[in-house]
Amino acid sequence: MQIELDILQTLGIAIIAFSLGNLIKNKIEFFQKFFIPAPVIGGIIVSFIVFILKESGSYEIKFDDILQDFFMNIFFTCIGLTCSFKLLKKSGILGLKLALAIIILLPLQNLIGVILSYFLKINPLYGIAMGSTSMTGGIGSAISFGKIMESFGASNSTEIGVAAATFGLLAGSLVGGPVAKRLIRKNNLKSLTSNNSLNEKISSLINQKTLLRAVVIIGLSAFLGTFVNKVLALTSLKFPYYVGCQFAGLIVRNIYDLGKKDIGIENIETLGNISLALFLSLALISLNISAIVGIALPMIVIMLAQAAFIAIYTSLVTFNLTGKNYDAAVMVAGHCGVGLGQTPNAIANMDAIIEEKGPSEVAMFVFPIVLAIAVNLTNPIVITLFINIFK
Repeated sequence: MQIELDILQTLGIAIIAFSLGNLIKNKIEFFQKFFIPAPVIGGIIVSFIVFILKESGSYEIKFDDILQDFFMNIFFTCIGLTCSFKLLKKSGILGLKLALAIIILLPLQNLIGVILSYFLKINPLYGIAMGSTSMTGGIGSAISFGKIMESFGASNSTEIGVAAATFGLLAGSLVGGPVAKRLIRKNNLKSLTSNNSLNEKISSLINQKTLLRAVVIIGLSAFLGTFVNKVLALTSLKFPYYVGCQFAGLIVRNIYDLGKKDIGIENIETLGNISLALFLSLALISLNISAIVGIALPMIVIMLAQAAFIAIYTSLVTFNLTGKNYDAAVMVAGHCGVGLGQTPNAIANMDAIIEEKGPSEVAMFVFPIVLAIAVNLTNPIVITLFINIFK
């Protein structure tokens, strides 16, 4: 028996999944330690229930996907609005070197996935799904690009990418600390404390008026993104719809910076985080669990290879490019975190090193700014190029 849920029923199930995930995360330290998002926890539980109902022959549940796409595009619009070239300029030469290390990693992650996929005799698009799409890109990128890969015949790429990104959340926290500590111990590095804070944070009041202003900015940026997508459609490459929204957000943010106007980033980030939570919940409740089981062994091989590679890469490339000092070692911990997981893993890895070995204001200022721009600006382009080469 097939049950089709409408837009509000689908939203309701997603909110239940999110609430369940929050409850479990607050009770179990493991999920807190490895920064597993609440929507991932609850969404996977619901998707397993849906899978069991389908396999038992009782019910096949079909969710509405309109809101999933909506919240995905709003989230990536907000990501674009956080990309400030003005702040990137403040990071100086160090920021450019870190950006180079981050950008070089992206095609290498995809090459690892593609090369191993040929040896393992699976579709090379699966290798890309387990490359920078899910590793540096995270769950959101895995879902959005998974649909593109599926349109080229790589069925279940979304589920494979999400599973890889979930593994990355665990691996990112496990790899970063030990790699950075080995560099600190091997090179006898010390923290250089500073009394001057580099981070200029402007707080703005979050209320109905400021939130409404943020909604207007996000909405108009997304509207601009529809026209950016029309321009991208003129190329021979097939970009996900969200890319236009993200680039439009970047354009709007830097127009505000040029005019020396406060865009109210706290409100935009708040709405972006809400959109992300709902997007992930809506996407994960409809995961096809059976698709992951069939490719489990190749996934394990590729994921372990990605984890080993980033440990080597950050030790040789990121560390050397960013100065071979204590700040560089802290940024290595962060790069391992985000190169396998997501931004929270990166910040947590750096915090753990700083708590034990001493402060690193340079790393804590430069890394988040460079990361936001380097990854969000270049990874969609890199992924799209690889998909169009190996489709």
